[in-house]
Amino acid sequence: MGTGSQDRATLDKDPAEVAAMFDGVAKRYDLTNTVLSFGQDRGWRRTTRKALALRHGDIVLDLAAGTAVSTVELATSGAHCIAADFSLGMLKAGAHRDVPKVAADALALPFADESFDAATISFGLRNVHDAPKALSELRRVLKPGGRLVICEFSTPTFRAFRTVYMEYLMKALPAVATKVSSNPAAYVYLAESIRAWPDQTRLAALLRDAGFTKVDWQNLTGGIAAIHSAVR
Repeated sequence: MGTGSQDRATLDKDPAEVAAMFDGVAKRYDLTNTVLSFGQDRGWRRTTRKALALRHGDIVLDLAAGTAVSTVELATSGAHCIAADFSLGMLKAGAHRDVPKVAADALALPFADESFDAATISFGLRNVHDAPKALSELRRVLKPGGRLVICEFSTPTFRAFRTVYMEYLMKALPAVATKVSSNPAAYVYLAESIRAWPDQTRLAALLRDAGFTKVDWQNLTGGIAAIHSAVR
């Protein structure tokens, strides 16, 4: 494969480009994520579920759910979990997972106001063209008091580790992706988008600006990722 726009999105995050890129990586997406995160992705999903403090019978939105592997993890809580994503290719790749799936645009969610007890978006907010608008949409569909948890790549807290990590992102990550991904060029975008994404403090500020309260976060794996929690 080449490295043109047909294979990856740009940091402008044009929705059609991003959707096409994820359609292209869907077939081996789960395997690639596990390899590139050194298996940390499984633990991150469990921590996200615990942070949501789900109760049996809760109605939960898993936005940017991809192949719905994260939705299946959430459903172990006994909650009713809905996988939503704007990449039909990703949803199709997860068709064998027995959870409800909905095609959805994060900027115009196809759900009524105050529909969900909780919502989460894991490694997806970074790919949305307008993150503040997506946060406003998530707030709209949450019930008063509803919980939001965002699991996203972030900024390592220790300077030496941060330097090593950034080297890995820009050099090793695309090289490893060449071996395991169905579209290695997409992972160049992944590395660039992580570097350009707000750090923990700035994402917390975006949540507050969107009207959320009780905003907090916890770092995962030294800050490679972080879980931000908030309440509507």
